[in-house]
Amino acid sequence: MARRGLLISIEGGEKTGKTTQAALLVEWLKAGGVDAVLTREPGGTAVGEAVRSILLDPGQTPLTPVSEALLFAASRGQLVAEVIRPALEVGRTVVADRYVDSSLAYQAFGLGLPLERVLDVNEWATGGLRPDLTVLLDGPDLVAFLSRSRSGEVDRIERRRMDFHLRVAEGYRELARRDPARFAVIDASRPPGKVAADIRRVVEPLLRGREVPGQ
Repeated sequence: MARRGLLISIEGGEKTGKTTQAALLVEWLKAGGVDAVLTREPGGTAVGEAVRSILLDPGQTPLTPVSEALLFAASRGQLVAEVIRPALEVGRTVVADRYVDSSLAYQAFGLGLPLERVLDVNEWATGGLRPDLTVLLDGPDLVAFLSRSRSGEVDRIERRRMDFHLRVAEGYRELARRDPARFAVIDASRPPGKVAADIRRVVEPLLRGREVPGQ
């Protein structure tokens, strides 16, 4: 399959502003005439939303790291099959609020599962579909980000110990170091408007010369 659309993933640890920035990016793309769609993980399909309730509800029965990794992959595979791949096939731009790198950072680096095993199961689930660009929202003060998540209602993953979240953050940085051509690392500790402007700057080169679907 010759993919005509773009897949842009937004990644980062808890409360780094992924959901806000993904929505702002889609809004900006649409304002510029780009047919864009926003997805979130886990979720985005009926199956994915059911899996989301298992993964994030702190009242659920505790999951083993392997079960957690497989559930994330199952939700992601369904999302790719139902939403992402069909959108790409007709030339739409997909902005994904989390994608495969989340599993690598959280379940491999964070929980200690073998990185290649987690990657393999996600490659299987997604048919090897990888982003054209991954925006990693990072910052110098992870504690400040986490204090936002602990100031209100938290989900099962947000409530994990600080050492887990530190491993996740360093895992993301390692992934970016390994694949600098795909990753754009952006300081998320600044006001949302400045972060959004930086994201637009790294997305713009991907849009140059591309035809708007239907025109």
